[in-house]
Amino acid sequence: LHPVTEELIRRRAEHNDCEILSLEEVSLHQQDIERIEHVDRWCRELRILYLQNNLIPRIENVGRLKKLEYLNLALNNIQVIENLEGCESLRKLDLTVNFVGLLSSVESLQHNAHLRELFLVGNPCTEFQGYRQYVVTALPQLKWLDGTEISRSERIRASQGLEQVRSTTRQGEETRDLEVKANLIQTFPDGLNVCVFLLSSQDDKENLRSAEEEEQDFWHTPCSFTPESRLEAHRRLEEEKNANRKEPEKKNKPPRTLITADGRVMNINEPKLAFSLTEDEENDAVVLDLAVYRHMDTSLMDVDVQPTYARVSVKGKMFQVVLPAEVKPDSSTARRSQTTGHLVLTMPRAEGELRVQKPVPRRRRDAPSRSSAEDRNRKDKIPERLEVDPSKRKSVDITNIVSERSSGEDLQEKQDLTAELPEGFMDDPEVPPLI
Repeated sequence: LHPVTEELIRRRAEHNDCEILSLEEVSLHQQDIERIEHVDRWCRELRILYLQNNLIPRIENVGRLKKLEYLNLALNNIQVIENLEGCESLRKLDLTVNFVGLLSSVESLQHNAHLRELFLVGNPCTEFQGYRQYVVTALPQLKWLDGTEISRSERIRASQGLEQVRSTTRQGEETRDLEVKANLIQTFPDGLNVCVFLLSSQDDKENLRSAEEEEQDFWHTPCSFTPESRLEAHRRLEEEKNANRKEPEKKNKPPRTLITADGRVMNINEPKLAFSLTEDEENDAVVLDLAVYRHMDTSLMDVDVQPTYARVSVKGKMFQVVLPAEVKPDSSTARRSQTTGHLVLTMPRAEGELRVQKPVPRRRRDAPSRSSAEDRNRKDKIPERLEVDPSKRKSVDITNIVSERSSGEDLQEKQDLTAELPEGFMDDPEVPPLI
């Protein structure tokens, strides 16, 4: 059996953050479900429910879904339309390709005043004479039947000769009931391809056909399309799928090493989460900010704080970090951010914990101590002079700043200057020369 479980619904409610109480739409198609259950208690806000392509034989446990507007039960094993009176808001019902043979069960939908669309294509009742006329008359609130709009003139014509249509419908239902019973009585291969071999002894096994031959006969021999044949075909497909399914080889993972044999704590980040580890000097604490998934439930996390390390289990994956200082586990707190979802661990430092201070720059000590004479001079405030080797002294020779000129050049220059002097000029020897 494949029941409807809470895990299945949560897995199908990813669009609603896996919350099922406020779920308005859920798709449970192709899940091999054999019974409708729990949905009416867990998902009261449902508006759309998809249950097509399952093995559901009966409509049940949906009467509490007062807000349900669309119910899809196509490709199932339903034979009677029932138990939908409580779905007050139902507007569309899809029962395509089922085994509804009791056409009069359609009248149970008269209580669904808001029903506008109904699909019964592929059901045995659609082969009855006057099928459409009967449904149109029985459900006056219906606007569409099998994808075709119901016009006003069609509804007026359907109301005429209703008694004759009902008698024809009853005959068709009786004929259908006899056919179903006949098919159940018939033996293989004329009827259902359902065979049960009772192997009582080794001789019987030898006389019976092999399993492979029986399997070939089942798939190649025509049979009636009934709920029983559909269930048997599904059972065989499931067995074949399980037989061909190879079990994955279990790889033994090496044991997780959190603390080495010599007592050294390891840093581990299996969930691969971003984190920051800071020291709060004002509150004298160590703060660990772990970027946990925002929508993950807090019950999936486990926190363990030790004096020298912190460990967080996230969905079974381990996160462990060594702390920069010894902390108090009993005074530590763990909080979850409501906006980002981050997990914040605040761990006060232990009393007596030595803090690591920043190094203070110091002056470098002078090279070897000087002589006592120099110390005395410094104390007496005697100015110090640099000693220079006289042999290596170099001084500026001011005598060669102006280059010497020859006496002929000076005499010629004086003659030129004298020639330019005015007639009344008198040369005073006590006055220094201008040049």
